[in-house]
Amino acid sequence: MRTDHQLTRRTVLKGLGVSLALPWLEQMGVQTSWAAGNTPVSQAAPNRMAYLYVPNGVNMAGWRVPTEGVLPSKLPAILEPLGELRNDFSLLNGLTADKARAHGDGGGDHARAMSAFLTGAQPRKTDGANIKVGISADQIAAARLGDRTRLASLEIGADASKMAGGCDSGYSCIYESNLSWRSANQPMPKEISPKLIFERLFGSGTDVERARRDAARKSVLDAVRDDFRELNVRLGTEDKRKLDEYFTAVRELEGRITKAGTTAQPKPPAGFKAPTGIPQSYEEHLRLLADLMVVAFQTDTTRVCTFVFANEGSNRSYPFINVRDGHHSISHHGHDPVKLAKIQDINKFHATQLAYLLTRLKSVKEGDGTLLDHSMIVYGSGNGDGDRHNHDDLPILLAGRGCGTIRQGRSIQYGKETPINNLWVSLLNRMDIRDVQFGDSTGELKKLA
Repeated sequence: MRTDHQLTRRTVLKGLGVSLALPWLEQMGVQTSWAAGNTPVSQAAPNRMAYLYVPNGVNMAGWRVPTEGVLPSKLPAILEPLGELRNDFSLLNGLTADKARAHGDGGGDHARAMSAFLTGAQPRKTDGANIKVGISADQIAAARLGDRTRLASLEIGADASKMAGGCDSGYSCIYESNLSWRSANQPMPKEISPKLIFERLFGSGTDVERARRDAARKSVLDAVRDDFRELNVRLGTEDKRKLDEYFTAVRELEGRITKAGTTAQPKPPAGFKAPTGIPQSYEEHLRLLADLMVVAFQTDTTRVCTFVFANEGSNRSYPFINVRDGHHSISHHGHDPVKLAKIQDINKFHATQLAYLLTRLKSVKEGDGTLLDHSMIVYGSGNGDGDRHNHDDLPILLAGRGCGTIRQGRSIQYGKETPINNLWVSLLNRMDIRDVQFGDSTGELKKLA
C-alpha cells in the first residue's frame, strides 16, 4: 500500500495473495470528466458504462409510454418495478439495429440480434470455423481506458457462452451467446460463476494460497487486515464510514457466494459434475452478478461491463412466476393473449432485477452524487417483438446520469431508422472517446443532455 499522504485510485490493500481495491474516498481528490458540450467538469469519480441484455424482445404493449416527454407517475406494466427510479432512467424509442436484419442471409434473427447489438456489424453464416462480426462498443472503451483500471472490462451473465456448434438457422452458437467482441473473430466469453468473478475482481493468488484461505475459512478482508489498520488511521471520519460500509458489503457478498456454493444440489445425471458457487435460484444468481458489477464499479476495478441476463433465443422457463413454458417458444405468440401475458410476466421479472441493480448503484454515495449518477447503464434487446423478429424500435432503456451529461426521467422519441450505433457513439464520447466511426452511426444521439 502507498504510504504518501494522498491516496490514488490504484491504492489497494494486500495480503495472502489478495489485492483488494478501494472505493472512491475523499482523500483521493477529484479528476476531470467529460460533460455536455465537451466541456471538462470537475468530478469526484470517473464515468462508467454497462450494457445489460435480455433475450427475445419484449411485449411492447407493456413497455411503451404513449407520448414523448416526462415519464408518467404510473409506468407501463413491465416497467412498474422501476417506479421509484423513474427520475433515474429514460426510454429511448425508435432505435434500430440494422445489421441484425438478414440482408440476404435468411433466418437467424436471434444470432444476429445479439452479435450485432454492440458491434454494429453484420454476422454471416459460416461453417463455424470462420467466425466474423466486429469489435463491440464495450471493447472499444476497454481498449482505450483499460490501462486506467485493473481489469479493462468485465463480461458476466447467467448463461454460459457457447463456443461451438450450430444454433440458429445455420449460424454458429457463438453469435447468439456472446455480446462482447474484442475483435471481428474473437468473442469475450462471459463468466457465470459468482465465485470465479469474485476471485477475478479481488485476486486470489496461487492455488495453494486459495486453498489455505478456503481451509481456514478466511475472508479476503481478513487477508488484508494489517493493511486496513494502517490505512484506517490516515482517514477522516467520512472516509472511515465509507470504508466500513464497503467492507461490510464485501463480507456480506462473500458470505452469500460461499452459501450459494454449499447449498444442497439435486442429484445430477450420471457423469455430470454439478457446478459450484452458482445458486439454484435464477433470481439470486442475477442478483449476485448485479452485486459483483456494483462492487467492480465501486472499487474502480473496471469501468466497462456487459451483463447478459440470458442468451438470445433462450428457452428458459420461469416456474417461480408461474410461467412454465419456454421463453423462446411463447415469444412466438401469434397475438395469443395468454402467451402475451406470460411474456409480459417474464419481462417484468427481468425489469425487477434491473430495479435491484439500479437501486444498489444509487445506494453507493460517491463524491458529488452516487455511483448511479456516475454511470451509464443500457438495458435492452436486439429484438423488438419476439414474434415479428423485428430489429427496429427496439426496447432500450438508459439509466444513470453519466457524470451530469445525461438528463433522465423522460420518454424520448427518435425518427424511423435511427441507428442504435448513435447511442453507442454518444456513450463512448462521454467516456472521453470521441473519434470513433462505428457501424452505420450518423453521429451523436440527440436529446440526451
